[in-house]
Amino acid sequence: MRGMEQTLTDAAAPLDGRALGAAATTVVLWASAFVVIRDAGTSFGPGALALGRLAVGAIALIVLLAARGEGLPPRAAWPGIAASGVLWFGFYMVALNWGEQQVDAGTAAMVVNIGPLLIALLGGWLLKEGFPRGLVAGIAVSFTGAVVTGLSMSGDGGHGSLLGIVLCLLSAAAYAAGVVLQKPALRHATPLQTTTFGCLIGAVACLPFAPGLVHDLGRAPASAVLGLVYLGLFPTALAFTTWAYALSRTTAGRMGATTYAVPALVVLMAWLLLGELPAPLALAGGALCLTGVAVSRRA
Repeated sequence: MRGMEQTLTDAAAPLDGRALGAAATTVVLWASAFVVIRDAGTSFGPGALALGRLAVGAIALIVLLAARGEGLPPRAAWPGIAASGVLWFGFYMVALNWGEQQVDAGTAAMVVNIGPLLIALLGGWLLKEGFPRGLVAGIAVSFTGAVVTGLSMSGDGGHGSLLGIVLCLLSAAAYAAGVVLQKPALRHATPLQTTTFGCLIGAVACLPFAPGLVHDLGRAPASAVLGLVYLGLFPTALAFTTWAYALSRTTAGRMGATTYAVPALVVLMAWLLLGELPAPLALAGGALCLTGVAVSRRA
């Protein structure tokens, strides 16, 4: 526990040049994922899209792992890999896909990116770091933002849109748990090993959606299938690997902070590619969510 506490709370570990480049790659690709999910989600069910994305990503990663000759991770890395695989690669993607069927890509990105605040919460609970005033204030601000965003949905889409906000919040919780659980695994395994087997475990967890994937593939247009393949190769296989690479060289909290840029990129991409913008009240609520994250991380 002491080693894990040091890993997660050492605020003095800066991002070196390579790690910064890896983090930037992750941010851009993850931002694009919100937009592609929004588009491909009209042709695939939430579980089917997650399984297809993870299957493509796992195949690409296994080929790369074999080419590099890295083999299986050490036994000590498996608990973190398995837990993050189920929660982050599996549950997170299903919940996010479902949430984005209810709300626009920009709103989803703003709500999901309360993840760094939840990482701090997990640190206070699991690592006995306590709950300083900044964290409590940030929680209050972000909670207000989530409520405002939810209210913005009530006038357009009813309960379905409110469900989307809840699903995005669940996605944020799974993301935060995945980061905290993955970080210790990276002390024993390489970033590629951690990502490959996390993705594979997530795919196995999503196998119950296989019949739906087969059904949707038979009816989906080529553009949606290409979107699914893109999600597997780039925001999954590449971006999760660059994330793990950067995470292995700094703290979980510092890495979580790098995702602050994702919502702005998503709103811009969604406007340019999909012609959609969050409602003004949703933008205000999303801004409050991110402000709460910033407040919680100031210390």
